[in-house]
Amino acid sequence: MTSFLRLKPLYQDRVWGGRGLETALGRTLPAARPIGESWEIVDRPEAQSVVEGGEYGGQTLRQIIAARTAAVMGPRWPSDKPFPILVKWLDCRERLSLQVHPPAAVAPALKGEPKTENWYIAAAAPGSHLIVGLKRGVTRAQFEKALGDLTLEECVHRFPVTAGDSILVHSGQIHAIDGGNLILEIQQNSDTTYRVYDWGRVGLDGKPRQMHVSESLQSIKWDDFEPAPVRGERTTAVIADAKEFRIRRLSLAAGEKLSIAAGEQARILSVVEGRVVTPAGDVLARGDNVILPYAGAFTFASEEKSLLLLTENFS
Repeated sequence: MTSFLRLKPLYQDRVWGGRGLETALGRTLPAARPIGESWEIVDRPEAQSVVEGGEYGGQTLRQIIAARTAAVMGPRWPSDKPFPILVKWLDCRERLSLQVHPPAAVAPALKGEPKTENWYIAAAAPGSHLIVGLKRGVTRAQFEKALGDLTLEECVHRFPVTAGDSILVHSGQIHAIDGGNLILEIQQNSDTTYRVYDWGRVGLDGKPRQMHVSESLQSIKWDDFEPAPVRGERTTAVIADAKEFRIRRLSLAAGEKLSIAAGEQARILSVVEGRVVTPAGDVLARGDNVILPYAGAFTFASEEKSLLLLTENFS
């Protein structure tokens, strides 16, 4: 398999979403709906990416991995094992719920899945913030009291962000995204989210959204205080390094090339700024996320100053 896999996005309605992906990424969205998420790469029973164009056009990611496991994922990958990473664009017009994903040690008892995720801030309105972790010294007892008093914002770590910033959010870290952020989320293949608080908001059906207070309190890491983001220097750097995946940020000047050798590992290439082109003339522009199969060798030349994320070492 010598070509990369370009996949069709799956758009998700969210009460906190909007229409920002139309202007930010040039997407054509389903009409008159608040689109909060675009699932770019997903291999789950309830959601499947479909290849767009090329030799494998119309096939699902699951079909391709099952049929050509070694070529896509490498010779040691079980054919029935799902693609381990889920990639999303998030258009956060409003603040998301205060939530947590269960740690691996807790998830089975709660019938959930752990989820470590990385947020890359592709664009941020002036004054944009993220919430990750607890304020230093906050205890579970204080948190539970604030939950009853509707003063949880006093307990969580909220900090400003600008375009280019990034933060790795581990399972068990309490978190939320404030409005005004366009985020590329690269995460474990999981869809378990426990909402502990939703700021008094109702869902798209006009009713309060389901909360998961008991599950959240069992999942939150109570010694996780004030994690720091990676700020947005435009240099090559590892911006996330977890046991689930590693993400490298690559800055290319106009005319500079990125070469990927065959037979190393499957990777994901995400374009967050600029445009790159292959020798065959295939163009990847801002917003594109593609799978680089194990068996392929790839060269991408930057047509202008470009910023890429390369996700690798996933298991």
